Amino acid sequence: MDAQVQLRISGLSSYYGVWRRTPISFRVGAVILAIHIVAAATGPFWAPYGLAQMGAGMPLSGMSWAHPFGLDQMGRDVFSRVLHGGHIVIIMALSGTMLGAVLGSIVGLLSGYLGGWFDDVVMRIAEALISIPFLILGMLVISMAGSELAGQPVLVIFVVGFIYLPRFARMARAAALDVITRDFVMVARLRGEDPWSVVRRELLPNATGVLLVEFALRAGTAPVLIASLGFLGFGLRPPTPEWGVLIAENRPLIVVAPETVLGPGFVLASLVIGLNLWTEGLARILGRTARTNDQ
Repeated sequence: MDAQVQLRISGLSSYYGVWRRTPISFRVGAVILAIHIVAAATGPFWAPYGLAQMGAGMPLSGMSWAHPFGLDQMGRDVFSRVLHGGHIVIIMALSGTMLGAVLGSIVGLLSGYLGGWFDDVVMRIAEALISIPFLILGMLVISMAGSELAGQPVLVIFVVGFIYLPRFARMARAAALDVITRDFVMVARLRGEDPWSVVRRELLPNATGVLLVEFALRAGTAPVLIASLGFLGFGLRPPTPEWGVLIAENRPLIVVAPETVLGPGFVLASLVIGLNLWTEGLARILGRTARTNDQ
């Protein structure tokens, strides 16, 4: 029994040592992200009030211990609505980023491997899309989708993926160009493997580090993009408690009840800061690992 306890203690000590060796930005970002993930997963169960429950108190009565973010003009507790909307923001941000990462990586790796006219066409299209600002491109795609899909989470996820797709494609192409001249790729070509097999078995494993950092970076900006679309009326629709929608709903109250706007804004900012810190630390870890492997 004593030996098992000592073994467990030594295992925990080794994990703690690995954690201590990670960059401080990675650790701080991981803690912030863990708080947001736990709150998003459990928030609806312990939120003080329901999603659309009115009469939680006197409308616009200001901040208090019972209502940290105040109450809106309908007497709804803004803090509870923020908790109910956390999982929506995180799921949409990760789903949209994952969609763009998967499709963009496939297109970029194939483009870098095949080259020729296919590479020229793909990169010219990617550069044209990248030149359009995020919000303008997102609003354009949503407008083209029509009123039937407007305000649907699936449409917002598709828009996020579509916006990020060319950026992932460009990163994946750059990673592919760095690998295709190596011996193991040449051997795969001489064996007569088809392009998809070479991309899947040879290029993708060597591009994973770069694409992982790009994924974390884009996931850090996705909540802001989703909130911006919701704030401008192109994202989800009220009464969905997406944080951009909450800020837009309470924007007319910025003078009389600023906490109803600053509360959701602070939560959104903390999520973005946590993602950016975690991304910065992850990039340093992967860069350090790459340098160690090269040596």
